[in-house]
Amino acid sequence: MNPTLGRRLLPYILISPLVVFIGALSFVPTVDTTVEAFFQVMPLNPPTRFTGFGNFRRLFANPVFVTSWVNTVVYAAIGVVLSVVIGIVIATSLKRGFRFRGVVLALVVLPWALPAVVEAVIWNWIYDPNFGVLNSALHSAHVIGGYHVWLGLNRWLTVTLIEIVQVWQITPLSALIILAALQAIPPTLYEAARVDGASSWQSFRRISLPMLRPAIAVAAVQALVLSLNIFDQAYILNGIAPLGSSVMLQTYVTTFQNLDFGGGYALSLMVTVATALLSMALLALLYRRTEAAA
Repeated sequence: MNPTLGRRLLPYILISPLVVFIGALSFVPTVDTTVEAFFQVMPLNPPTRFTGFGNFRRLFANPVFVTSWVNTVVYAAIGVVLSVVIGIVIATSLKRGFRFRGVVLALVVLPWALPAVVEAVIWNWIYDPNFGVLNSALHSAHVIGGYHVWLGLNRWLTVTLIEIVQVWQITPLSALIILAALQAIPPTLYEAARVDGASSWQSFRRISLPMLRPAIAVAAVQALVLSLNIFDQAYILNGIAPLGSSVMLQTYVTTFQNLDFGGGYALSLMVTVATALLSMALLALLYRRTEAAA
């Protein structure tokens, strides 16, 4: 073999086993989950037997499962919209140079850097009905006459409060993605717009938004994936109560508390398919608009 050719191929030869190993880590569990979703797998009710779509029919007959799916759709819709909109506002503000910008940027990133469990514990303290910051602040401002129980009584209030925690966590990453794209826009475009008499809003609408669409698409997809897989916030703030339950929380309950592994596999498969399809649809929609704007 030519020594020069051998040196060029060496990196690919060395990295190929790693690529195969990483691919197997994704492919094998996915195939196993897909197959097992069509079997009854219950350690307390053997043997394992093929049920076809029996696991799926049984899940959709459960009202708690339907509630968790509706909640998850709400989490995803609100999470994507708010994280992208707030991310654009934060990124636009941080693009301008000002004193202590680095400190502000570090504080913005902090919610994303913290583990989700830690954040949920912090917000659980804020929502606490006896000594929580929310009750204390509202009571001190004479907005409420007495302390309230915020979680677990009203479904949509519970979902809203859990989603606030979720948006607080995922928005910093959206802001960083959009900020990086915003800083890559050539300043000459804005200078030309000012010469032509364009206002700040017109420059943002005609220059920034069209050129930010790829970054917005990425930010929206990461928010969608994280929102569809919300677990820590719902579990710590509301336990396994169905009011604020998500599909991932219901997957945990079905698999490890009810020991219905077949139902858990079916739930995991549905979440995986929904995440893939919705992510591709969101990307296709936003990137199509980017090309049209270009």
